[in-house]
Amino acid sequence: MTSPAGPPPTGDGGDEPQRLKLLAVTACPTGIAHTYMAAEKLSQAAERLGIDMKVETQGSIGAENVLDDNDVRAADGIIVAADKDVDLGRFAGKRVITVGVAEGIHHPERLIEQVRSAPVHTADGPAPTSGKGGSGGGKERSLPYKALMNGVSYMIPFVVVGGLLIAISLSLGGHTDPSGGLVIPKDSFWMDVNNIGVIGFTLMVPILSGYIAYAIGDRPALVPGMIGGWIANTGALYDSKSGAGFIGAIVTGFLAGYLVLWIKKVKVPKFAQPIMPIIVIPIVATTALGLFFIYVIGKPISWVFEHLTSWLSGMTGTSAVLLGAILGLMIAFDMGGPVNKTAFLFGSGLIATGNQTVMGMCAAAIPVMPLGQGVATLIRRRLYTEQERETGLASLFMGCFGISEGAIPFAAARPAQVIPANMLGGAVAGAVAGLAGVSDAVPHGGPIVAVLGAVGGVPMFFVAVAIGTAVTALTTVTLVDVSERRRRGEVPIPSARTPEPALAAAVAVPGAGGATGPVRAGLAKESGPTAGAPVSPVSGESAAAGTGSTATAVADEAEVLSGYVTEETVKVRLAAEDKESAIREMAGLLAATGKVRDVEELVRTALRREEQGTTGLGEEIAIPHAKTDAVSTPVVAFARSDAGIEWGSLDGTRARLVFMIAVPEAAAGDEHLRILALLSRRLMDPAFRERLTAAADARAILAVLSEIE
Repeated sequence: MTSPAGPPPTGDGGDEPQRLKLLAVTACPTGIAHTYMAAEKLSQAAERLGIDMKVETQGSIGAENVLDDNDVRAADGIIVAADKDVDLGRFAGKRVITVGVAEGIHHPERLIEQVRSAPVHTADGPAPTSGKGGSGGGKERSLPYKALMNGVSYMIPFVVVGGLLIAISLSLGGHTDPSGGLVIPKDSFWMDVNNIGVIGFTLMVPILSGYIAYAIGDRPALVPGMIGGWIANTGALYDSKSGAGFIGAIVTGFLAGYLVLWIKKVKVPKFAQPIMPIIVIPIVATTALGLFFIYVIGKPISWVFEHLTSWLSGMTGTSAVLLGAILGLMIAFDMGGPVNKTAFLFGSGLIATGNQTVMGMCAAAIPVMPLGQGVATLIRRRLYTEQERETGLASLFMGCFGISEGAIPFAAARPAQVIPANMLGGAVAGAVAGLAGVSDAVPHGGPIVAVLGAVGGVPMFFVAVAIGTAVTALTTVTLVDVSERRRRGEVPIPSARTPEPALAAAVAVPGAGGATGPVRAGLAKESGPTAGAPVSPVSGESAAAGTGSTATAVADEAEVLSGYVTEETVKVRLAAEDKESAIREMAGLLAATGKVRDVEELVRTALRREEQGTTGLGEEIAIPHAKTDAVSTPVVAFARSDAGIEWGSLDGTRARLVFMIAVPEAAAGDEHLRILALLSRRLMDPAFRERLTAAADARAILAVLSEIE
């Protein structure tokens, strides 16, 4: 048990009072600046208050300074400042308070005070949260949203691996067959590759459901969530020719999670408590959820499938344009669910009757969703996280092979924006194919069937696909952008753009010195309400003691941060009086290195980044940044402004210390994440900022910056 709130206990023999011992865990979605800024602020506050504190950071490079069993046993309380799920099971029996990571940055003293009287966390109960909210006055993501994102993040690798293996096996080992679509010989090597891919696709739906449930109900919810997702995706269990797909998985994930939460509240005898989370809860929840889906939810799905098929059969004599639009809408709606399968099986079933035009409409609509979502990540990159952009490239590849499931991660993450955009693009593609009389002789879709000679009217087939893809991509980015703007307008300025996620993935700088770790700089970007905030360039480990670094030595080496900052990219006094002028002035500094191909494009990219949200980090710091091929190699500039520049910083301060980072699109690596974390912490040190402010000239500034090496 923890010590009660109040004066710290005294040590043995009446010696000096024993210092209060607290623990903390900090984590944010991208695991970059906010994670380490919160850790540093909490540590500084604890030191000022005379409290021992150990902080575990769960960043992009993994957990560091991990809290062990001895730490937990000796702790008087635990602060969890995190915007993602953190396992609280190890803190059972301790006072625990959970808040958003921004609270750890803005109000560390208040959290330290609150945790001393916080309720004791139990193994089967939710952790108490700060009465001030989890995001420092801002709007914290809801539990359902976090749970959905948790499921999507675990599902994405299964979609990518399964989809790409199926696409590769079809392209290298498949051939068209009027009775079987794209066929791979059963005894071939490529059939084995295809089977592995199918396993990945089979698992992706239960994984989505399971990890949605896990985020809500913790470990006891994982089994009912996964089994529920499997049931949802297996239509044969409830007399349907098609499973409920990813939409069914979302339903079962939330049902399982909240069912487990409800069961946890049931009071049971003490002797039964140890077996509740490992035996009773999983069995009861899995059985109840499975039977509920089969007997209650499954019946309507089967009914929808049958009646949609009958309805489509009655429309075969109507306008080809109308029929094509309807089929395209259905194909794009749930990507493997009952609505999609109804349209697909309707089209493929008519091939045997000699009517191949209906399948032609379906074939044109099938690739539109993955192609459209992939194109969207290319034309408006700032709206997407690095992981989403990588998924977008895989989605493009899958779209070429008619694998519509490549768009599922996007639809699951943003259903209100992506599903309507998919349906509109699918309807347009189907209508154009119907108008042009495109035909398809095999039950498959996508450009691959045209390349292999199964499509009649190939030019118009590609026109239909191209138009549908463009409609989906443009509609998606428009709806996502509108959604983000609306969200920014709904939240108070201080938290509309949390300073963290702007950094990690937007910039990744490979080092020049191998594993010994020359400094790299990095930024990242993430969609959602926290997207678009600034993070810092960072350096490697602190220099070994006794190096005797001086301003003269630094000036002679003429490089800091492994050469990314040099004397020619440092300016003691900015002439600019506003943000845009400052960015242009600093772009000129970077251009002096000879590593900038196009100064205007660099400026435009940095200003577009500012449109997402301020890169003013607060504490009189701003870090404008750009990831663009307007630069050939990573470069970093630093400048000071005596009067300060209005940068829209989250704490209202004017920017006096300005870093500007530019890296090429191809820059990549993981070391920059560690470096970024170190500088983020360094910039939270008031003494370090004071030395930067007081440095007399460029050489002295370089000497201060060399400390972060």
